[in-house]
Amino acid sequence: MASPPAPALPAKLRFPSRKAIRWVIIALVLVAVAIFGMRYWQHARTFVSTDDAYVNANTVEIAAQVSGVVTEVHVRDNQHVETGAPLFDIDPRPYQAALDKAQAQLELARQSTLQQSAAVAQAEAQLAQREAELRNATSNYERTRKLVQSGFLSEQGGETARTAVLTAQAAVQAAQAAVEQAKSALGKTGEQNAAVKSALAAVEQAKLDLEHTHVVSPVNGAIANLSLRPGNTVAPGLPLFVVIGDQEFWVDANFKETELKRVHPGQTAEVKLDMYPDRAFHGVVESVSGGAGTAFSLLPPQNATGNWVKVTQRVPVRIRITDPDPNRPLRIGTTATVEVRAPD
Repeated sequence: MASPPAPALPAKLRFPSRKAIRWVIIALVLVAVAIFGMRYWQHARTFVSTDDAYVNANTVEIAAQVSGVVTEVHVRDNQHVETGAPLFDIDPRPYQAALDKAQAQLELARQSTLQQSAAVAQAEAQLAQREAELRNATSNYERTRKLVQSGFLSEQGGETARTAVLTAQAAVQAAQAAVEQAKSALGKTGEQNAAVKSALAAVEQAKLDLEHTHVVSPVNGAIANLSLRPGNTVAPGLPLFVVIGDQEFWVDANFKETELKRVHPGQTAEVKLDMYPDRAFHGVVESVSGGAGTAFSLLPPQNATGNWVKVTQRVPVRIRITDPDPNRPLRIGTTATVEVRAPD
């Protein structure tokens, strides 16, 4: 016996057709695309972004200022140091000997100055004696001349007195020349004497060289690229390792030249580092480079020769990080993504 047919469902309980479902899905997708497009358009109007950005900081190359053998290294690679912390020492013995020699030369210069001062005093005393003799000879000549005129003395006696005056005058002139010569040899007196000042400068230089045998850190930061060991011989001005300063960090962000009209110093920025994807740092635009990166490369492109293809250039923009986090130390050279708030 056949079963009775199932009762038909009411119209309100009927399921929508596949075509209706398809249209609903399409409508939802279009709404999602519209919302996403609107948000992307608003974001593009408000921000300029680039992922061609790298962290940077002040780096100080440490070099010896005097030559010598390294006797001790006080730091390790990657160690954090404070300003004034000892880095390494150079054998100070040659420079201590140079300082002792310079100090001895200074004493000799002072003694020589005292001797020359005594010579000046002696020459001045001789001049005073010769001037007194000249006055005496002049006085005798005046008396003799009157006696000759009165006939109480012969002409020969007068000539003798006159010769004595001339001789005394010549002696005075010689004494004056001796004084000038002694003063010229002496120069300035005391610590202002040229020989003494030269010896003092040599002492100061020797002291400075001795101080430079103890090298200290000029900034707070981290040691990098250290390979110095006791026994190494160092030369002045030759970089030995680097101290990366931790007082200031910035990002060199390379924006397309077509975006630069919206980037200006003073604008705020958000920096996301690839090494800390869960942390956003804040920054401020400090400056925009005066040229594209290729303009400062070792071999800049020569677009005036050969086939030329126009390529959008990138210009470095310096963005200072305003909130570095000690718990997330920044490393120079690491990559970042930068968004600069630059509304139209």
